[in-house]
Amino acid sequence: MKHKFSDDATMDEIMSRSPAAIRVVLQRGLLCVGCPIASFHTVSDAAREHDLNEEQLSSDLQAAIASTASD
Repeated sequence: MKHKFSDDATMDEIMSRSPAAIRVVLQRGLLCVGCPIASFHTVSDAAREHDLNEEQLSSDLQAAIASTASD
């Protein structure tokens, strides 16, 4: 079963619910792990703040989450 996140889910929620997402966050150069703003920033906010493509970041996070959901 795929675990998806809503548009209003924060980066902190996403990483807490699916540690596989942390790898994507770090690979993209985001410093959300341990950042106090992560509990407020959505994927959209993080992408905008770090000049990343929001759709690609969201897709990569979803893929990481889905890969662990099938284990």
